[in-house]
Amino acid sequence: MTDQTARALPPIVDQQSWRAALADLRTREKAATRELDAIAAQRRRLPMVALPDYTLIGPDGEIRLVDVFEGRSQLITYHHMWSDGAQWQCGGCTGLTTQWTRLGVLDNYDARMVIVTNGPIDEALAYRAKVGNRMDWYSSADSSFGADVDAPPGGGFAVNVFLRDGDTVYRTWHTTGRGTEQLSYTFALIDLLPWGRQEEWQDSPAGWPQSPTYSGWLDSPDVARLYGPATDAR
Repeated sequence: MTDQTARALPPIVDQQSWRAALADLRTREKAATRELDAIAAQRRRLPMVALPDYTLIGPDGEIRLVDVFEGRSQLITYHHMWSDGAQWQCGGCTGLTTQWTRLGVLDNYDARMVIVTNGPIDEALAYRAKVGNRMDWYSSADSSFGADVDAPPGGGFAVNVFLRDGDTVYRTWHTTGRGTEQLSYTFALIDLLPWGRQEEWQDSPAGWPQSPTYSGWLDSPDVARLYGPATDAR
C-alpha cells in the first residue's frame, strides 16, 4: 500500500448511515439493470441481413461459415486484432479472450462462440497455445469476411452475432470498443472495488489512486506468463 492509497479511504459512518447510502445507490443499480433488460429486448427485435456463403479456415482446413455453427442456430464471433508475424498480438484482445474458458453453457441456448482472426491459421493456433487461450479459432485470411463484418485486416476488434436458418447465415448484431466490456468479467469485478479501475478518466473522489488508462491491464506477455502452457494456472 502506497502513501496515496493509505489516504484514499471512504468516510467512516455508523451502520444505519451506511445502509441508507447503500439503499440510495441500489435504486440506481436497479434502474440500470432494468435499462439493460430493455436494451436486450430491443436487441432481440433488431432486423438482420443475409450474408454470402463465406469460407473460413479452421484447424482442419477450409470450412464454410455455416458449418462453424456446428449445427447450432446462433453464433458469436470475437474478431481478434492481428499483425502477421508479430511475437505478441493485441494485449486487450489477448486478455479479454483468455477469460472465456467454459463456453459449454451456450450449448443449452443453441449457440456457440469462437474467435476469428485475419491472420494465418497456423500462426493463430500457435498464438492461441502460447497465451493459454482455450477457445476455437478460425481464420478469414483468404476471404472478405473480416472486412465485411467491420473487422478488416489491420483494423480493430469486433464482436458479431449471427443466426442460421438452414444454410443461410444472417448477421444480427455488432459492437466494438467499450461495447465489448459487457463480455468481460474483470471490469465487473474491478468496478465493485472502492478504488475502481484507478484510471485517470474515471470520476473518483479527490485523492483516489489514478493512473494512465490501460496501465493496469495485463499485456500479452503477462497473459502468457500467467495462463500459458508453462504454468499450471489452467
